[in-house]
Amino acid sequence: MPEAMLKFMQLPQQPPEKRAVESRQRDFHEIYASFSATEAARQASRCSQCGIPFCSVHCPLGNNIPDWLKLAAEGRLEEAYEVSSSTNNFPEICGRICPQDRLCEGNCVIEKSFDSVTIGAVERFITDTAFREGWVKPIVAPTELTQSVGIVGAGPAGLAAAEQLRRLGYQVHVYDRHDRVGGLLIYGIPGFKLEKDIVLRRAALLAEGGVHFHLNVEVGRDVTFGELRARHDAVLLAVGVYAARDIGGPGAGLTGIVPALDYLVASNRKGLGDAVPAFDSGALDASGRDVVVIGGGDTAMDCVRTAVRQGAASVTCLYRRDRANMPGSLREVANAEEEGVRFVWLSAPEAFFGDEQVQGVIASRMRLGLPDSSGRQSVQTVPDSQFRLEASLVIKALGFDPEDLPSLWSEDTLDVSRWGTLKINPKSFQTSLPGVFAAGDIVRGASLVVWAIRDGRDAAAQIHAYLAQTASPGLRVAAE
Repeated sequence: MPEAMLKFMQLPQQPPEKRAVESRQRDFHEIYASFSATEAARQASRCSQCGIPFCSVHCPLGNNIPDWLKLAAEGRLEEAYEVSSSTNNFPEICGRICPQDRLCEGNCVIEKSFDSVTIGAVERFITDTAFREGWVKPIVAPTELTQSVGIVGAGPAGLAAAEQLRRLGYQVHVYDRHDRVGGLLIYGIPGFKLEKDIVLRRAALLAEGGVHFHLNVEVGRDVTFGELRARHDAVLLAVGVYAARDIGGPGAGLTGIVPALDYLVASNRKGLGDAVPAFDSGALDASGRDVVVIGGGDTAMDCVRTAVRQGAASVTCLYRRDRANMPGSLREVANAEEEGVRFVWLSAPEAFFGDEQVQGVIASRMRLGLPDSSGRQSVQTVPDSQFRLEASLVIKALGFDPEDLPSLWSEDTLDVSRWGTLKINPKSFQTSLPGVFAAGDIVRGASLVVWAIRDGRDAAAQIHAYLAQTASPGLRVAAE
């Protein structure tokens, strides 16, 4: 075993320093400092180089984590970046926003007694160093193929597929209804977790490498689905799921009860310098208001921490299960608590009160019961346990469902599942339409960015196999 490794018995876990709470409450900059080269090497050296690396097993991308940790510990950062980027198109993004406490770090074999390796922070350091040193280069295709692929959606799944296909030489065109590349990376995730220049830097690199972006283009409005298929030899549908799950009960239609995505998009657009009437009017601005966020996932954590930075008078998160059963990252919960967010566990809304404008939430206490069909403990209402929370802004962070794409795109032959997601052949990623593929949230439902990247990479490989089979003999040789 190399002397540089196995230091977890001598060195304690030391995550990157966080900015002081008083400072980070006032802006949307990232809260974590970067490792120095020495700190990164020391923390990487804590890796045990175990025979069965559960960190890799539990990474959706199957990243070769022990390999690049060893290289980082030895100071071989350019090689570490090559290994890291060989399985991950956007390690600088995953290092910032992946819930490592639920994935790689949460399954580190040294976690129980010595605290896990700080995998995400080292990953971020490696890639930021690679950009700073100029090791990250635009795509150079080995040969230019005449076949083209149209990708609908410039989020993580679409961008990962675009890079993979462009590296093979295909003419790649990405269509997105927004005015910037990145999807929810730009408009959904707040800057304190992922500053926008990180995403725009990667988008510029893809464009320089020959990926064509068509922005402010909405399928069904600016181009029909049929026209898109006619333009390209294959089409990948990599749109997200944006329809907010609603909440019922008396008063659910009061002004001031808003979907989480509307709230986050308005905040992110304001930070980008865009004109945002709904924010400027106060409808989506938490400043000076008592805010209640309903939900317990990562989106809910983004909302509560955004409200703090907007200057809310108070911020409360209402969640029907307990801390241990939250679907979101516990690291994000801890950050929110540090920043002054109050969590009301085992509580669920029953109604909202107010005249036209919401003035508060009527909630009931809950208790956990036996596991349901999903394996999670069911929740039951505690009788006669109602209580009130004052709020002039209520944010619904209850998850997302897909839009009805067949109807939106006038394409009834595009099959969907009973959940409204697109049906695909799980091996080929092909939909019910020949030459039309799908990947990411539109197939699996609202999920993690790292899963979207994995799906985009896998779909690109299947599109390549499909186009190699359908190409003329000369093109088939080039594709192979």
